[in-house]
Amino acid sequence: MNLIQFLVKAKKATYASGKPPKKLNDGFEEFTYEEEGYRYRDRYRARDPKPFGGEEVVWHNGEAVWMMNYYAHGISEDMDSETVYGFLRKAMSLLTEGAPFRGPPIFQEDDFEYMNTVSGTINLFKGTEIIKFKKKEIYKLEYHGGAL
Repeated sequence: MNLIQFLVKAKKATYASGKPPKKLNDGFEEFTYEEEGYRYRDRYRARDPKPFGGEEVVWHNGEAVWMMNYYAHGISEDMDSETVYGFLRKAMSLLTEGAPFRGPPIFQEDDFEYMNTVSGTINLFKGTEIIKFKKKEIYKLEYHGGAL
C-alpha cells in the first residue's frame, strides 16, 4: 500500500464514515486510523456553527511523511450544521486516489452542491472546498499541504 491508497482508506474510515470523533481535553476532536505501518490523525477544533480548523498528519513506520492544514469560514448560520456536515461527509466519501485531499470536483444531491478545486500534487497542493444550498454559498474551506 502506498501513501495515496492509505490516505483514501483513512479518510473514508474516519470523518467521512460518520463515526464520532474522540473528544480531547483541550477542546479538540480527533480521528485516527492505522494500517500496514501507516498512521493517520485528523485533529480539529470546531465551534458550531463558527469557523473551524484542523490538521491531518500521516506517519509511515513512525516518521511523519505528509500533512494537510484546513480552515473553514463563511459558514452560514441559517443552515442546520448537521445537515451541512452530513452532506459534506457524503462528498468526502467519494474522494479518489486521483485527488486524495477532500471530495470530488463536483457532487450534487437535492438542493446541495459541493465543489472542490485543487492544484498541485500529493507532494505540494492547495485547494478550496465550497458547499452551496439552492445556489447560495453556505460553507467554504481552504486547505494546503504536502510531503514532509
